[in-house]
Amino acid sequence: MSGHDSKYFTTTKKGEIHELKEELNSQYKDKKKDAVKKVIAAMTVGKDVSMLFTDVVNCMQTENLELKKLVYLYLINYAKSQPDLAILAVNTFVKDSQDPNPLIRALAVRTMGCIRVDKITEYLCDPLQRCLKDDDPYVRKTAAICVAKLHDINAELVEDRGFLEILKDLISDSNPMVVANAVAALAEIQEGTTKIIFEITNHTLFKLLAALNECTEWGQVFILDALSRYKAKDVRDAENIVERVTPRLQHANCAVVLSAVKVILQQMELITSTDVVRNLCKKMAPPLVTLISAEPEIQYVALRNINLIVFFCKYNDPIYVKMEKLEIMIKLASDRNIDQVLLEFKEYATEVDVDFVRKAVRAIGRCAIKLERAAERCISVLLELIKLKVNYVVQEAIVVIKDIFRRYPNTYESIIATLCENLDNLDEPEAKASMIWIIGEYAERIDNADELLEGFLETFPEETAQVQLQLLTATVKLFLKKPTEGPQQMIQVVLNNATQETDNPDLRDRAYIYWRLLSTDPEAAKDVVLAEKPTINDDSNMLEPSLLDELLSNIATLASVYHKPPDSFVSRVRATVQRDDDEEYAAESLDPESSSAPVSEITTSVAAPGGVPGQPAAVPDILGDLMGLDGSADQQPMTRSLPVLLSASAGQGLQISGKLVRRNGQVVYSLMFENSSQIPLDGFMIQFNKNTFGLAAAAPLQVPPLVPGRSESVVLPMVMYQNVAPGPPNSLLQVAVKNNQQPVWYFNDKISIEALFGEDGKMERQHFLETWKTIPDSHEFIKELPSVCVNSVESAIQKLQATNLFFIARRSQKESRQELLYLSAKVPPNIVFLVELATVVGTAGVKCAVKTVSPEMAPLLFDALEALLST
Repeated sequence: MSGHDSKYFTTTKKGEIHELKEELNSQYKDKKKDAVKKVIAAMTVGKDVSMLFTDVVNCMQTENLELKKLVYLYLINYAKSQPDLAILAVNTFVKDSQDPNPLIRALAVRTMGCIRVDKITEYLCDPLQRCLKDDDPYVRKTAAICVAKLHDINAELVEDRGFLEILKDLISDSNPMVVANAVAALAEIQEGTTKIIFEITNHTLFKLLAALNECTEWGQVFILDALSRYKAKDVRDAENIVERVTPRLQHANCAVVLSAVKVILQQMELITSTDVVRNLCKKMAPPLVTLISAEPEIQYVALRNINLIVFFCKYNDPIYVKMEKLEIMIKLASDRNIDQVLLEFKEYATEVDVDFVRKAVRAIGRCAIKLERAAERCISVLLELIKLKVNYVVQEAIVVIKDIFRRYPNTYESIIATLCENLDNLDEPEAKASMIWIIGEYAERIDNADELLEGFLETFPEETAQVQLQLLTATVKLFLKKPTEGPQQMIQVVLNNATQETDNPDLRDRAYIYWRLLSTDPEAAKDVVLAEKPTINDDSNMLEPSLLDELLSNIATLASVYHKPPDSFVSRVRATVQRDDDEEYAAESLDPESSSAPVSEITTSVAAPGGVPGQPAAVPDILGDLMGLDGSADQQPMTRSLPVLLSASAGQGLQISGKLVRRNGQVVYSLMFENSSQIPLDGFMIQFNKNTFGLAAAAPLQVPPLVPGRSESVVLPMVMYQNVAPGPPNSLLQVAVKNNQQPVWYFNDKISIEALFGEDGKMERQHFLETWKTIPDSHEFIKELPSVCVNSVESAIQKLQATNLFFIARRSQKESRQELLYLSAKVPPNIVFLVELATVVGTAGVKCAVKTVSPEMAPLLFDALEALLST
């Protein structure tokens, strides 16, 4: 649609659908086209116009390319919900795939590939086979991408019809864009299977290198990515590839540059000549530095990649770019350039951005730890910064000086006096803990060490656990080094506080250990407490060599930005195994007298998706595919907003949203705090009332100060069975939140039992059957969910497995058309749920049967199942 077509979004007429139906069936072409535009506009803003499916499909019989594109766009959107009606359009697709106009031929085959309906795939094969051998290169390149889409729906069909062989033949195509798309399709297919689909040979290598100079920039990226997976046979082969790829370093597109760097780095492993390697490094440096002059987002991606391979910061750089530049400067720091680097760091430490200043001060300390000969110069810079008396600079400097003392013991202790002059400025836990460590470690060199520690002891009960632990250890060190009357009284006070006045188990246990050591064998206590400390090492190269190799092979991808392997954040859910209609899914019942018991021979029909549970399958890029954009970008799922627990009107401008969820195997409370009041809010604390599962906070609530108009997301780790409420189980969670400016706010939340399901709830099929037999029938509960409708068994299984409700098996009853699913779940410490779900696909109504050793928990599970299956 063009810019002046916004009028199609503004209609407010009553009976709009009826009017659109009339216009779609109009004999006037312009009126019909306007009607389709209105339908697309309604669809775009979320209105349901699926009831017009037949009328829109009838508009396909037109020679107007714009109208045809609009109809195809509608078809892609609604074909999945109207698969039977979508077949009506097949004849037009087949006819369009033979149209004299190559644009229409390509449009037809592209749209058929985007319609992810099994019933249509068999009709797609013949037009696709023709288009793969079409005379026009635009049609061939479009058809090549379509093969990858078809493989995602039905891999077996693609292999049987020989599409993979045709794709491999297209690598030898005369048109470079056809070659690039064939490579992209084969690479996409290869990622989804363990079989070797695409392997570069000498012949294909020559074709790919020849096409590299002539195809578009994104075509070059596809080819370079394929070349990065090629293992050269010998040094000559590697040097030939590098020679052909090196000109891509001068490309204007940063993706091409990074992909070329990736190929060169991979092939450099085989090149033995140091001169050649040195020249290649010199050639790669200028393009990477050029990327750092681009937009901030490109700068960041380039810096994250440079960080793997291994500039000073500009005042107007975004903070994330500055931080990454600092990391790289630390890695590049050497005895030769340390003076220049320290000069830069010192300047950064006087900027206004507090986070950046802290990072710069820490960078000075890391350079001292990395370069022994430069350590004294680094300490001189830190002392100069301490003299500025800027609170947060002083505190960060003390933290890093503590690390320097550990790296170089008995070397720079002469500066302790300067540090002790700044005790009054310390208000951050890490800085306090570092200073206390220094006092305790060098107590024999500090005349008034007992007085300094006594000043900290006055606020012992109010200090954080980190400071309390350091105070305890430092006081014991002082007593062992100076066993006089003052330290004796101090150690008694500290041990009493740490054992009787605290709820922290780590602090209490350490205090008891010290107490026992001091009372039984002081010499043994000296050997333990005053033992030689391991020195701190340089941490500027923290990546494991194996991880670094994997990341280098994934340069120019998200893996190189996250510094994580792709498998840790990308999951591909592939099509399930195809079955014949006559296949038997079950043999005989486990217990003939019980209709809800699972069968003894159940055919597992849906494999548990690998990788991240619950990861949605990739959504086709509708607009990109229709308008000719062949690259398919992975779309991130939209994050749902958290339910509001305390509204802004009830909370005097403070709104709290939250929900109990499971993340990385732990129950956490995901919270959002929004301040719409007129005053800043800080000092947040949270408390949970007794509840069925004894849920309580595992750590203090860490909410940064909230200025008016600001919001903060917080993840609070939770523990179970700390504060259990008596009585029958329920899902009520009562919460209290306070801050320094407002009264205590009380609100209720609901415990979603699916957040408590453990990762160990998966059962083997035989174990499931045996457990079902051992649980008495009196512990079986059945509930009907009349409003729940399951439209796809596979998606339902995937949704349940994402919450650790594990799929065990499935069987089908052909007479009643019922699908029976068997699942298991486990809530700590050992509450096991065995579940049977019975439903007719596409029909409202699900019958749930649950067997559990804790019958009182069954209602909570039914609520969870209804909520999960209804979303």
